[in-house]
Amino acid sequence: MPRKIVDTNSRVSLRIPPEDKALLVRAVTLEQTTLTDFVLKHSVQAARSVVAQVERVQLSQRDSQHVLNLLENPPAPNSKLMQAAHELPKDP
Repeated sequence: MPRKIVDTNSRVSLRIPPEDKALLVRAVTLEQTTLTDFVLKHSVQAARSVVAQVERVQLSQRDSQHVLNLLENPPAPNSKLMQAAHELPKDP
């Protein structure tokens, strides 16, 4: 079960196998930086990449034109859409 993230602390603790830590230390030495800076730099880059892949939709030019056309000329609502609209709760 995942643990709750504590917002009051900016620390991150990691448990990694000794061979993985040795690899990190080697990379840190080669880049002449600290372990904290190295892990932070690369993990933040990876996190940004993951978030961008999930949150961003990239359309081809053809698909972009199709979406714009649908926004400018929307199709008439079908029966399922009309039924869903009628079932929405009314504002008090």
